[in-house]
Amino acid sequence: MLVDSHCHLDRLKLDNFNGDLDVVLDLARDRGVGKFLCVGISLDNADRVVDLASRYEDVVCSVGVHPLDVDSGLADVGMLMALAQRPKVVALGETGLDYYYSSETKQVQQQSFIAHLEAAGRSGLPVIVHTRNARKDTIDLLREHANRECAGVLHCFTESWDMARAALDLNFYISLSGIVTFKNAEELRDVARKLPLDRLLVETDSPYLAPVPYRGKPNIPAYVREVAEFIAELRGIAFEQLAEITTENFYRLFPRAA
Repeated sequence: MLVDSHCHLDRLKLDNFNGDLDVVLDLARDRGVGKFLCVGISLDNADRVVDLASRYEDVVCSVGVHPLDVDSGLADVGMLMALAQRPKVVALGETGLDYYYSSETKQVQQQSFIAHLEAAGRSGLPVIVHTRNARKDTIDLLREHANRECAGVLHCFTESWDMARAALDLNFYISLSGIVTFKNAEELRDVARKLPLDRLLVETDSPYLAPVPYRGKPNIPAYVREVAEFIAELRGIAFEQLAEITTENFYRLFPRAA
């Protein structure tokens, strides 16, 4: 079985699927995907992801405010802890820092990130971390505020091996998306080769970042299989072994998903 450990089911493009999310999920299930983590990005879509997860036995969700959505509304620690108690919520986030697209909101992003880390620690939940062009600040805030027992995951990882190693030292997991299949992603493939298998997750981040051979097209959860197959070949192990390991990792990190 495979797990798509990070997807945005409420944002999928359904035009080619008769507007029916069930068709998209069935395509993934037919390719061995047995669980989907639908990730929240703002206070506005928290209700949507919780409602969506409630409709499917094999879908769980997270709630949080993406660093590029901090302008739409911030959540304090109390609010996040309340959201964490909602049905089928298994993590807080995605949260984190993104200085590539929005460096002018650095302070607000950091404030939001710290609130998520503190709420996660108090709630006993892992955090889902987005990071781009903010390596030092991300690791510094994780060191200072993250709960190392429940930790979390750096999702859609595109950074250096040094950053990956620093996150691993803090008991975080690393999740790889279809970017690892891109021609210009050799540095990321080097990270994929070095990662301890017991800290690896796979994801689509759909509807974004479809893997080769679907690059440039809308992404769907079924394509997590391409990500897993590519990494298995890169690591020189059987696809079935990689699927089993990453699924075990997912449930270890997100025990509420069981």
